[in-house]
Amino acid sequence: MAKKNSRKGPKDPNNNVVATNRRARHDYNILDRYEAGMVLTGTEVKSLREGQASLTDGFAAFSSGGELWLEQVHIPEYLNGTWTNHSARRKRKLLLHHKELVKITRQIESPGHTIVPLQLYFKDGRAKVEIGIAQGKREFDKRETLRRKQDERDAQRAMRYRNRGAA
Repeated sequence: MAKKNSRKGPKDPNNNVVATNRRARHDYNILDRYEAGMVLTGTEVKSLREGQASLTDGFAAFSSGGELWLEQVHIPEYLNGTWTNHSARRKRKLLLHHKELVKITRQIESPGHTIVPLQLYFKDGRAKVEIGIAQGKREFDKRETLRRKQDERDAQRAMRYRNRGAA
């Protein structure tokens, strides 16, 4: 009998990843990650199931009531929707435990920290968003990261070439 994996994260093959924010990993150092549920309308869920969404300009912010809201995330209108269709860039409430909200509030109080969406996916039939506490990178940090990745690629390529010649 196979043992069932108790921890299912966004990298689980049963999860249907809708969108990833690759730009966030380039522009920010991700310090901490959280999984949050989202309050969505029916046409938003249908549009997400079609695999349409964009997280590039998105961010999360606290309202005056202490609730966390996801803003500027683009979920296009559902093509077969009628008058009940949603607006593409509306604010969406994020669902987290109170302790997590308090912890996030403490983490973003320090200057230069923000909350960015990293990935949007379905988990057990429910739409989830992975948010990250992020600290902005400077230009030289971005160039250093790109240089390091290129050096790793060159090293892998050289090792692959050398191993082929030895065999």
